[in-house]
Amino acid sequence: MGYSFTPADERQGLSQPRWVNERENSRPRGLRFGPILAVSAMQAFLFMAHWFIYHTWMSFWPLSPEPALDLRIALFLLSTSFVVAALLGFHYTNRFVSLVYKVAAVWLGLLNFTFWAACLCWAANLGLRLATPGAEAAGRPWIAAALFGLAFLAALYGTINARQIRERRVTVKLPNLPPSWRGRTALLVSDMHLGNINGAGFARRIANIARRLNPAVVFIAGDLFDGSKADADSLAAPLFELSESVGIYFCDGNHEEIGDAAEYSASLIRGGIRVLHNERVDVDGLQVVGVSYSDTNYPVRLRTFLDGLNLAEGPASVLLNHVPHRLTIVEQAGVSLQLSGHTHGGQVVPFTWITRRIFGKFTHGLQRFGKLQVYTSTGAGTWGPPMRLGSEPEVVLITFA
Repeated sequence: MGYSFTPADERQGLSQPRWVNERENSRPRGLRFGPILAVSAMQAFLFMAHWFIYHTWMSFWPLSPEPALDLRIALFLLSTSFVVAALLGFHYTNRFVSLVYKVAAVWLGLLNFTFWAACLCWAANLGLRLATPGAEAAGRPWIAAALFGLAFLAALYGTINARQIRERRVTVKLPNLPPSWRGRTALLVSDMHLGNINGAGFARRIANIARRLNPAVVFIAGDLFDGSKADADSLAAPLFELSESVGIYFCDGNHEEIGDAAEYSASLIRGGIRVLHNERVDVDGLQVVGVSYSDTNYPVRLRTFLDGLNLAEGPASVLLNHVPHRLTIVEQAGVSLQLSGHTHGGQVVPFTWITRRIFGKFTHGLQRFGKLQVYTSTGAGTWGPPMRLGSEPEVVLITFA
């Protein structure tokens, strides 16, 4: 796929954007084995995780044959629930699919905690055996009750925590900031994941927060949609109402690109949201740039596009880039501030630690990379389990100074 510098008035029209046409035309035809292998690997892992939980429970709290059979059947069905729900969600949109997806997503989150509870059961059993030989058999039911009980409490807390959107405030000093922007604010929103979990009601919450904070502009740094088949107009309708009074600028994320990218983009354009795909716009003297997620995976493309803008020679610039990466390229291109999301802060333990290992200090918050400043948001929504443990959902009010 090559770059397409379509005029802004054409790109913002109701016809399908050229970048979408090029992306669709560049996809290989025929059967693609990558997704099949990924789904198969995930399902195999889920089978093994459920078997491990069953084996642990039966070892620590044995059941009679009939309840044990019921437990096996229940865990087998639950082990397939998320993959089935996700596949249904990519092809259909209705209340039944939404309900199935919600149940499967909640169980996926609970599975995370019960899996680690099962691991801790064996560790606690070993500790008890070493401390008091012969006592571990009598203590096993209590170990299982305590640790699996904690797993359920962790899932409950994570569910409640995921719905409490924090409002962060940060002041950013940018060189060559136009005088008209001193003291003005922008609201950063990312990773809303509108779909079967977060619907129009969730979008309305974000819109109401934006109205109350009254920013000059709203920046959406990708993953506005979850990637599932959905009525994008209905899901984002509250944001469209907001766009009548506040300028909203959007760059796509990986979840837009795994879903119906053309429909998502067309819906946002119809709703008055400025979709930036490898494009720069002037917002009262501030340079605002958006790059598409797929092109950030190709360093040469990203460098060619950004270098061609000569950002360092103009006023301060803001780059919407879904993932907090390619920072060397972005900094050398003269970008003042990059706004990102994607990480979710890891969303739930232990993935919070894994995410920190991947993105380091750029997992969350305002950081520096040479002359470049980067703010990575943990996002407002969730993907998969509607839970957060070890991270918090947020929107960020940025004051320019």
